[in-house]
Amino acid sequence: MRQYILRRLLIAGPSLLGISLVLFTVLALAPGDPFSDLATNPNVPPEVALALRAKFGLDDPVYLRYLHWLAAMAHGDWGFSFVSRVNVDTLILQRLPTTLYVIGSSQLLALLIAIPIGVYAATRPYSLFDQIANTFAFIGFSLPTFFTGILFILIFSIKLDWLPFVYSTDISGTGLARLGEEIRQAIMPVMVLALFQAASLTRFVRSAMLDVIRLDYVTTARAKGLGQRRVIITHVMRNAMIPVVTLIALQIPAVFGGAIVTEQIFRIPGIGSLLISSILSNDTPVVMAVTFVFACLVVFFNLVADVLYGWLDPRISLR
Repeated sequence: MRQYILRRLLIAGPSLLGISLVLFTVLALAPGDPFSDLATNPNVPPEVALALRAKFGLDDPVYLRYLHWLAAMAHGDWGFSFVSRVNVDTLILQRLPTTLYVIGSSQLLALLIAIPIGVYAATRPYSLFDQIANTFAFIGFSLPTFFTGILFILIFSIKLDWLPFVYSTDISGTGLARLGEEIRQAIMPVMVLALFQAASLTRFVRSAMLDVIRLDYVTTARAKGLGQRRVIITHVMRNAMIPVVTLIALQIPAVFGGAIVTEQIFRIPGIGSLLISSILSNDTPVVMAVTFVFACLVVFFNLVADVLYGWLDPRISLR
């Protein structure tokens, strides 16, 4: 297992290097830069603007700028935000826990919703429960997160006044009161992301269960006198979860993409909203760092999925 993980990490290195090269080249060739406004600002002398551009190497060739960025990253220097006036790593570390909290909670809730419903619907195909579950699943992944987010705000914040629609980090109070307020303000963004993910996962779990439940070894297990509950949990679910793990790992980029929109709707101070504001202000070092963090998270979750394969199916040898 250790050797397998080590090999995967060695493969992840060149992958992330190639991703960083593509991201840096695209951002470098995009119009505009952090100091583009200085040329039209009469309060800034031209020699000062030229000195700043020379200091940060904005007029150097793209390949030279990439090598400087890569060398700085290797030494733990993620760059400097021209808008926030702080180091990029400090800015990301301030916002990353909030994003991981919202995304992690929504993904966990989506699994808690999708797996029981998908399994139960597969054991009773074409029943009333199965038809209702399929209907809600179709509705769930047909509605984008920005629509459901606005709908939740209109219903639960404006109409019923149950939940706050602006996510705040400055919560007064301590102990259980503070924890309760943090949970209250996270309910709507977590539910928006969870329902969207649970809709597609429910359909996929049902399909995977139906594929496995019809196999001969399941019929043999029932013929030996095993109960329905044991057959489903021990023999069917474990094999059916292998493609589900693959789907979850491949959906991680989509989850982060949805989180960017959701963070904008609920004003969540995460790295998604940081990415949008940095793009609008041409803060290239922050944009590069945030997109690279997204890439690292995708590679990491794919590694986790590969490791889970060996646990779910002993036939898969992690060598």
